[in-house]
Amino acid sequence: MTAMSSTIKCLKLISDPTRLRILALLNQDALSVAELQEILGMGQSRISTQLSQLKTAGLVNDERAGKNNVYSASIPKELTSVVSHAIAEVPETTSDNLALQHILSKRKDYARAYFDELAGRFGKDYVPGRSWKALAEALIKSLNYCHVADLGAGEGTLSQLLAQRAEKVIAVDLSPKMVEYAQSLAHKNGLHNLEFRIGDIESPPIDNGTIDLAILSQALHHAENPQRAIDAAFRILKPGGRIIILDLLQHSFTEARELYADRWLGFSESQLASMLKKSGFIDIETLIADKEDAHPKFQTLLGIGAKL
Repeated sequence: MTAMSSTIKCLKLISDPTRLRILALLNQDALSVAELQEILGMGQSRISTQLSQLKTAGLVNDERAGKNNVYSASIPKELTSVVSHAIAEVPETTSDNLALQHILSKRKDYARAYFDELAGRFGKDYVPGRSWKALAEALIKSLNYCHVADLGAGEGTLSQLLAQRAEKVIAVDLSPKMVEYAQSLAHKNGLHNLEFRIGDIESPPIDNGTIDLAILSQALHHAENPQRAIDAAFRILKPGGRIIILDLLQHSFTEARELYADRWLGFSESQLASMLKKSGFIDIETLIADKEDAHPKFQTLLGIGAKL
């Protein structure tokens, strides 16, 4: 097929309002057929047929996530402007976007419920990718920072270690129960320079340009949009501030989505480096900090960067 005929085929496909609505939604976030059904109010077979046509034309990609396929948009650069203008003319766009936000909110509610259940026993149970060896790798690079943000702090194990050296540590977590438990534990241990705040790592409740070091320890793969989480870390850092990310190296253990409320199956070194660069970080480094022996043999990815 020539480039011209391929472009014409894509234009014919997106001329259909239903396919255009699907493409508009998938261009914002990866979604399953069930989620598209809920947003669009259409039957599974109709949506699956449209997705199949979009995928054949290369406008949509799919990835296996547990028992379902998750779809995302893959719009060619030369069609971006055309698609954008066409979407703006679809009358259902506003209601579709509101329904999408509801779906994304439900996902976060699921993650919040999972971590609420873990409050008080987080340090006692197994968590993929969390090891003292990996934490030590990060801590070595985090000495002598005045103001530190621990984003996606959970029960605050790392935050408490950081508070022993930093002037001020702000720990952010989405789960109110986790924050309540962690704050009481910090108070019990006399760590008055450690403050816990309820918030999303994609929009942490921390003022711009106030942090010397931002840490995301096994939190990024729970984010709805990892790039937005890294962007947010960049926003709160002072010039000269640094970011440390500890997360899972990309893996194929799909059960992690249900077992640990994971949104993403880890990241490759190149993906993490690319996201850091896109946010504006410089002096970027990535390395494999730890490898687990037991199945499914998770590996811990460490990434660091600096804000100019």
